[in-house]
Amino acid sequence: MMNTKFPESPGEPHMNTPSQSPRQPHAAPREVLTFRMDGQEYGVDILVVQEIRSNSAVTRIPDAPAYVKGVLNLRGKVLPVIDLRLKLRLAAVDDDATVMIVFDFGGSSIGAVVDSVSDVLQLDAGQILPPPEIAAIDRRSLVGIVVVGERNLVLLDVEALLKEPQAAVAAGLSEAA
Repeated sequence: MMNTKFPESPGEPHMNTPSQSPRQPHAAPREVLTFRMDGQEYGVDILVVQEIRSNSAVTRIPDAPAYVKGVLNLRGKVLPVIDLRLKLRLAAVDDDATVMIVFDFGGSSIGAVVDSVSDVLQLDAGQILPPPEIAAIDRRSLVGIVVVGERNLVLLDVEALLKEPQAAVAAGLSEAA
């Protein structure tokens, strides 16, 4: 998991430190990019977001899991692209109405297709509630739940959620070579 220090004040630059991780509570506000899928709002740590782009055509990888859309050449770097709806077992949607978030985990990038990007929120650690204890839910990729006014926001650990597709696509590319 990527270790990150959140800024002490809005003007302080973001810096990586080995002593803190995004799942640890912080007194300072935490910036979260929010996006929608299937009418539900999700959030991810803004520090792992490289860019937001319109959904682009990808090259399919044979025998990849259904949620792996393929690979994309992004400025000379080949990165895997997944359909986050399918990864989270939601219904598929028309690609023309979607957007791609490119995540960077310390030099390793992956694209994730979502319905739309909403906004950036600043959260206090006290607003983040633990995920519910439900046996059927894999909680490894859940950071917590945040209630913001009338909105329920599911915070995801995208690095934990997306590591498997990176490995699967990399293995497929090396076997094809």
